[in-house]
Amino acid sequence: MASTSGQDRRQQIVQGAFAALQARGLPHLSYDAVAERAGLTRQLVRYHYPEPEALMLDLCDMMAGIYRDVLIATAGSQQGPARVDAFLDFYFDMLDGTLKPRDDRVYDAMMSLSAGSPAVRERLSGQYRLIGQVLSHEFGVQYPALDQKAAEELSWLFVCLMYGHWKMVASLGFDPSHRVISRRAMDRLIRSYCDDSEDFGPPIDVWSREPE
Repeated sequence: MASTSGQDRRQQIVQGAFAALQARGLPHLSYDAVAERAGLTRQLVRYHYPEPEALMLDLCDMMAGIYRDVLIATAGSQQGPARVDAFLDFYFDMLDGTLKPRDDRVYDAMMSLSAGSPAVRERLSGQYRLIGQVLSHEFGVQYPALDQKAAEELSWLFVCLMYGHWKMVASLGFDPSHRVISRRAMDRLIRSYCDDSEDFGPPIDVWSREPE
C-alpha cells in the first residue's frame, strides 16, 4: 500500500479547510470541522498545521493556483478581442464551458481574516494585484487608444467590481445572475475610457499599498 507524503496530507487538509469554509463560513471553522471535511483526525490536522494562519496562507495559494490553471487553459489560449473577453467572462462566471470556481464564501472568509492577519492580507493583496497587472497589460494591448494610466485604472475598477459583485452574492445572498449587470458595466467602463481621453489629474500608482 502506497504511503501518503506530508505534502499530500497538507493538500488534503487545505482542501478540507476549503470545503468547511464554503459549506458553513468562517464562524464555524475549527480544527474539528477541517478534519471532518478532510477525512482525517483532528490531531493529524493540528500536527501538520499547528498554526491556523499557516493553513489559511496555503489555502490562499491553492485558490490562486486554481485560477491560474483555468486562465492559462482558457483566456491564455485566445488571441485578440477574444482574450480579454474570455478573461472578463470567466471572472463573472459567463464563460461558455468553463465555470468560475465555487469559492465565494471562502474568499469572503479570507477577507475577514485579513483584517487581523497581516500575512493573509499581504497574500490576498498580492494575488489581486497580479490579476490587475495582467489585465492592465491586456487592456493596453487590446485597446491601443488607452494609455498606461487608463489601462491601470480600468484594471483596478474591474477588480473592485468583480470582488464587490461576488461579495454581494456570497455575504448577502443576492442572485448570481446579477453578474450580467456587472459584466455589462465593465464593457461600458471600457468604452468610456476609450472614448474620453481627458486627463483628470496626476497619475496614481494604482496597485501601491500603504505600509503596514
